[in-house]
Amino acid sequence: MASQNFSNHTRYIPLYHVVGFAAATFPLVVSAFVFFKSLSAGSGRLQAAAMLSMAVALMIIMWYGRVFALKAQDKAIRAEENLRYFAMSGKLLDPALTMSQIVALRFAPNNEFIDLAHRAVAENLSSKQIKGAIKNWKEDNNRA
Repeated sequence: MASQNFSNHTRYIPLYHVVGFAAATFPLVVSAFVFFKSLSAGSGRLQAAAMLSMAVALMIIMWYGRVFALKAQDKAIRAEENLRYFAMSGKLLDPALTMSQIVALRFAPNNEFIDLAHRAVAENLSSKQIKGAIKNWKEDNNRA
C-alpha cells in the first residue's frame, strides 16, 4: 500500500460504498414501484407497504450505521488532538476550531500542528485548506 498523503487519504470501499448501497437501493426502488402499482390495483397494498417500509428501514440503518461510526471517531479524534495540543502547548485547543478542522489537523505532524491550528482559527481555513497546507503528512490509517 502506498504511503498516505493529501491526494490518496480518503478511504473508498467499493463493496460498501457501491455494492452495499446499490443492493439496498434496488429493493427500495422495486418495493416503491410495487406499492404504487398496488394502490391503483386495489390489492396487495399491505404486503407492498410492508416491503417498502423494510426497504426504507434498511436504507436508514445503513446511513445511520455509517454516521454513528463517524461521530464516535470524531469524538475520539477531538480528544486525541486536544491531548496532543495540550502536551505540546500546555493549553487546550481553541474552541473556535470546528470538528472538520480538528479532523483535518490530525494529519499534521507535531512540528506543524500548533502553527497550523492557530492559522486554521485565524484564517478560518477549511479542512481541505488545512490538509493542503501540511508539508509532511502524518498518516492516519484507522479512520473508518
